[in-house]
Amino acid sequence: MSSKGQEIISRWFKQKGWQQFPFQQEMQDAYLAGYSGLLNAPTGSGKTFALFLPFLVGYINQYPDTYKTRTNNGLLMLWITPLRALTNDIRKAMQEVCDELELPWRIGTRTGDTSAAEKQALRKKLPEVLLTTPESLHLMLAQKDYPKLFQHLQVVVIDEWHELLGSKRGVQVELGLSRLKGLRGEESTKHEVEGLPKTVSSNNKSGIKSSVPGTKDTAHLKIWGISATIGNLEQAAEVLLGNNYPADRMRMIRANINKKLDIQSVIPEDVENYSWTGHIGLKLLPEVMEIVANSKTTLIFTNTRAQSEIWYHAILDRYPEYAGIMAMHHGSLDNELRNWVEQALHQGILKVVVCTSSLDLGVDFRPVDTVVQVGSPKGVARFMQRAGRSGHHPGAVSKAYFIPTHSLELLEGAALKQAIENVNFESRDPILLAMDVLIQYMVTLAVSDGFRADQLYNEVKSTFSFADLRESEFGELLTFITTGGATLSQYDEFLKVEVEDGLYKVNSRRVAMRHRFSIGTITSSVSLRVKLLHGGGLGSIEESFVSRLKPGDTFWFAGRSLEFVQLKEMTAFVKKSTKTKGLIPSWAGGRMPLSSQLSSVLRDKLDEVAHHQEKDPEVKALRSLFNLQEELSHLPKKSDLLIESFESRDGHHLFFYPFEGRLVHEGMASLIAYRIGKIKKATYSIAMNDYGFELLTDEPIPLMEALEEDLFSIHNLIDDIQHSLNANEMARRRFRDIANIGGLVFTGYPGQPVKNRHLQASTGLLFDVFMEYEPDNLLIRQSFNEALAFQLEEFRLRAALQRIQTQEIVIKKVERPTPFAFPIMVDRLREKLTLESLEERVAKMARRYDAFDQDTLAEPQPEPAKGKEKKPAPSKRRSPYIKRV
Repeated sequence: MSSKGQEIISRWFKQKGWQQFPFQQEMQDAYLAGYSGLLNAPTGSGKTFALFLPFLVGYINQYPDTYKTRTNNGLLMLWITPLRALTNDIRKAMQEVCDELELPWRIGTRTGDTSAAEKQALRKKLPEVLLTTPESLHLMLAQKDYPKLFQHLQVVVIDEWHELLGSKRGVQVELGLSRLKGLRGEESTKHEVEGLPKTVSSNNKSGIKSSVPGTKDTAHLKIWGISATIGNLEQAAEVLLGNNYPADRMRMIRANINKKLDIQSVIPEDVENYSWTGHIGLKLLPEVMEIVANSKTTLIFTNTRAQSEIWYHAILDRYPEYAGIMAMHHGSLDNELRNWVEQALHQGILKVVVCTSSLDLGVDFRPVDTVVQVGSPKGVARFMQRAGRSGHHPGAVSKAYFIPTHSLELLEGAALKQAIENVNFESRDPILLAMDVLIQYMVTLAVSDGFRADQLYNEVKSTFSFADLRESEFGELLTFITTGGATLSQYDEFLKVEVEDGLYKVNSRRVAMRHRFSIGTITSSVSLRVKLLHGGGLGSIEESFVSRLKPGDTFWFAGRSLEFVQLKEMTAFVKKSTKTKGLIPSWAGGRMPLSSQLSSVLRDKLDEVAHHQEKDPEVKALRSLFNLQEELSHLPKKSDLLIESFESRDGHHLFFYPFEGRLVHEGMASLIAYRIGKIKKATYSIAMNDYGFELLTDEPIPLMEALEEDLFSIHNLIDDIQHSLNANEMARRRFRDIANIGGLVFTGYPGQPVKNRHLQASTGLLFDVFMEYEPDNLLIRQSFNEALAFQLEEFRLRAALQRIQTQEIVIKKVERPTPFAFPIMVDRLREKLTLESLEERVAKMARRYDAFDQDTLAEPQPEPAKGKEKKPAPSKRRSPYIKRV
């Protein structure tokens, strides 16, 4: 028998001409039965309503006679999203439902974009539903008497959980949920922290009501996550709900909707055999604009902000008729500009938008019917997310085009389609023991009402991230926030928290204010506002770029040609320029590595090529390139590791092709160079891309001897990695962000950021002091661990070495660079040359090798002139395999 709430929602569906999907009905049943868990649904499938409507059913069941007139309910639902942009769409959709059901509610938002007046109003009275971000949740926990804000809370929803999982923002969510559960008095395993004041246990000390009429098993706060498909959904649910969550109250709801995808690659007419990163992209602009012309609205996704500026400028330059119906959207643009673009997309005003990951998630732009991906997205899930921006409603087809930026990226395009067909998505591994985030969280609670050590330890231990936190480590953190620890105890600025009768509390208003300004785990280089001399703001660019500009210099930003006027009070003042050429700003962290799932499928595709069994049009288009690679060297099968060697005027080259991604290759190249160096000392230049890496030195390289010494062994791996790389420098770079998050440095007040070089000097000094006087400090240990895990992907490196040990080593001595080697060489040159001189140099190299190939592979060698020495022509025969025994 259906309840009143179910009848009302069913009637609403009929009035809209909609029908509930089976997964939405299953979600409603699980919610009303009191379960928590994870909803797995593709983008554009109605997942927001799948959780919001059951919540409304429960509320109407709770107040069947007064739900249309009842107000001042307090906060009932907290909806957390990773992107501020998502809150606008979700709020409108929810508000429309409430208005149509005659619920007297106002759906509220609290993000970094919320005005001070709105935030003040929210402090006085919270709406029934609040949309917020992880950072804003922690800011709420930093308010005095914050438990009152959550005393009526029934459910917390974490939207796009797959995006937060595996990041420090995900750890923030875990800690915030542990506090909200703690306010409800939900039990966790009790631990007493030795030597610290004990807290009298109480199931409910906050006065929060622990029952919600109309649902089953309502004493517990309901927690639901919404996630796209990832490789570790079950683990994602465990991380979300915590360690001690009862299994009989946990559910996984899967939509099982096969989202219709139409994915096509744009294949260049002439596929060059000697290709390099970035040289094709804009050459395909006419094909891209033909796609745009035949679509209603198109999103052109690029992988970097600089790339989006380049493409926007190129379109405007060659297709001026698109002025006024084209826009750009990325994270460094001013918030007002981004909001305008989003509104214009909703209203169908824009024909095309060039964007980055700023439009990756959940934004519902119904007019968008086509997505163009420029360059490989380097991950299957990322491509699916972007493709889902088109046809973003149930039953619609998502249409996506893949635009290669170099020839070999066509192979990645084929691998992407295969991985999607195989449902082979990346896992998001959770971050463990992020001490910097925990320190920030502890000070956050101390800023508000304070905390007691053993109670907080129990809550923190209940999270997945800190399940293995030792009492001694927690004690170190307590000492650190109260006395500065063994190293910083003499400096007052590190003595933030005081202890009063066992209560850890911040009493200094200055410390509290600075901490609230610093809450968050998103770190980046110091950015400067860009403002028109006579006009409004345009956005922000990094200080390092502005520092290279002189007054009068022209650069492109926010789709405009701008002349730099002056730098004043952390603002770069500019005016419009009529010049058509200028610099493009660059931002740190632009290049993404190939994911493990995509690299695995890529090797499968290469294996098909080696056996002449390719079936994808993208791979068939590369046949001339593969023929040349096979003629000059070898096409590696899945069971092979190809190594090429040749000599040039630059020295002796070794090329290795594991096809494991840039970060793995960075660590592997340094490791191999170090191990070969133990046999014969040498200085190596290292270059890498997603397909392989190069070692270059002046002297012959003793490769065979190194192979006999078990070159690819995982024995003593960590020590060898740390010896092969400047481990201290890598850890120092990671420590900058850790010190920022952990509150060791203050990045400045709004509009008055501390200069980047000052921050680097401060964190560098702290790192050196810790290394000398307290090398076992928890934050120092974390910086070394992060360098291994995130910068070198040590886990993947270990797995790759184990795989190589099962492979056949194929060594080929070649006369010149092969199609596989050429782009790696270009990446080495990229570090030394400007873009223009690089393009000229590479074009000459490519022409030389192409001409050489045509001469040697198709024509007999002419007789040398009399008196000149005859050089032997390169052999067309393949060298025999050199197999590893």
